[in-house]
Amino acid sequence: MTDSAAQLRRQILDLTAQYWLESSHPGDFIPGVSPVPVSGKVIDASDVSAVVDSALDAWFTTGRFAKAFERNLAGFVGVRSASLVNSGSSANLLALSALTSAKLGDRSLKPGDEVITVAAGFPTTVNPIFQNRLVPVFVDVTVPEYELDVRQLEAARSDRSKAVFVAHTLGNVFDLDAVTAFTRKHDLWLIEDCCDALGSTYKGRKVGTFGDIATLSFYPAHHITTGEGGAVLTDKPALQVLIESFRDWGRDCWCEPGKDNTCGKRFDWQLGSLPCGYDHKYTYSHIGYNLKATDMQAALGASQLTKLPEFIARRKANFHYLRRALAAVEQYLILPEATPHSDPSWFGFPIAVREDAPFRREDLIRALDTNKIGTRLLFGGNLLRQPAYQDCHYRVMGNLRNTDFVMNNVFWVGVYPGLTQPMLDFVAATIAGFIAQSKTRRGETQPSVVQLG
Repeated sequence: MTDSAAQLRRQILDLTAQYWLESSHPGDFIPGVSPVPVSGKVIDASDVSAVVDSALDAWFTTGRFAKAFERNLAGFVGVRSASLVNSGSSANLLALSALTSAKLGDRSLKPGDEVITVAAGFPTTVNPIFQNRLVPVFVDVTVPEYELDVRQLEAARSDRSKAVFVAHTLGNVFDLDAVTAFTRKHDLWLIEDCCDALGSTYKGRKVGTFGDIATLSFYPAHHITTGEGGAVLTDKPALQVLIESFRDWGRDCWCEPGKDNTCGKRFDWQLGSLPCGYDHKYTYSHIGYNLKATDMQAALGASQLTKLPEFIARRKANFHYLRRALAAVEQYLILPEATPHSDPSWFGFPIAVREDAPFRREDLIRALDTNKIGTRLLFGGNLLRQPAYQDCHYRVMGNLRNTDFVMNNVFWVGVYPGLTQPMLDFVAATIAGFIAQSKTRRGETQPSVVQLG
């Protein structure tokens, strides 16, 4: 690059940052008029400049920003490798698909093998099980943690059990002592879906480091964003090779894009029934996909990663503020609890309407919506009651009573770093006010509301 080009590049990036600072002023928050989003991205001038910097490389596919992001992300979580992909859903698909590789011998997952999971979750934790012609075995969850009920694990296992694939729900952490002891005892694979839990810890150790493979999502709702994007994490080099093979068309070659002959014998391999010396770059050992991300996505992710500790701290603070502010109405609402030994990097604040409350979940959600306060249900509720799964083959442990409770009674509000103190105050006051009105209609005594400064 010439000195003139380098100077122009610096000017472009400086102007990009200046433009963002001039154009991104949020308006004043007006309760009941301004929206209180349930989630969203928190972007600054350095993030936008990083994307433009990547675009000026004119490389576009996976490149230098992707390698830096993968390296720094793996370092943050505490694993050997992070493989960038185009979405968290793709990350889950790759994580499970990698375990179907024949290169794993007797431990490879084969059609008909079983994977233990939960029905109270997001579809893309479960979909890869069906997509790989495996059989999910659904166990119930606990309330108010909304995590896998580990008491059902032994009963859920059969001779066909090969893996456990479970998410850390809304940033909370499932019982990793119990689950890892179970998977070690029975020689099962463990995939941690950490898409909602980046930065959560268990006994001081980050989630994503306990299983054989872990996954992350960088959709704008999540802890950091690349727009669309995700990652697959592992400490095992042999699994990293399989993950990246399935990500990169199923090829046997592990050269990075734009590189040739990393193995030193590109034209010397004999694989399958191909002629000896067939170009290794065009030799395929798996039926794979193309699920790579772009370098522009990675540039945004690398910039966002520098802010992640602050984002995590703000999520935790927002969660605990709402927990204290709503303590006065726990007679009517079940408030969330962190699992023992965990310090969650909360994705949301789940709330359950008690079955004997003088109102329904739908009534409270409508009141919040009327006041422009965003809410979400706990994803698919009981996935087995969704139309997509009506004709699918699976096993179920018990009656999934708590999963149905989640479907009927639980919702969540936001704790993401873009929420301000006045927004959180308005959320708490709106919930307490709605409950007060509901009690008055029932002729009950109006509750006191905790005011927090």
